Amino acid sequence: MTFEQHCQESLKLFGDRYEYVHRWLDEFMGSQQYGMRHRRIRHHKAGIRQAVLLFGPDAGQVARRHIMSDLMEEGWREDEHPFPEDEDHYVRMGLF
Repeated sequence: MTFEQHCQESLKLFGDRYEYVHRWLDEFMGSQQYGMRHRRIRHHKAGIRQAVLLFGPDAGQVARRHIMSDLMEEGWREDEHPFPEDEDHYVRMGLF
């Protein structure tokens, strides 16, 4: 999903755009080192915990939804696959 799509989804689901959460999650997107493989950095349960520490409890549900939306674009389904625990688990799942 694009940044704007994530923000619109958050507005619809949570009543706010939560732009700062989406920017933080995708901070490394397009970087020379990671490109689209940036998701391995924060798109997992450990990233959600970090978001809560940085932005407060509401950020957890927003971050989880952002991550789920991105994972579903890659063919991941919650009823078929575990939610990634951390960067290593994300990579082992072949999602990077």
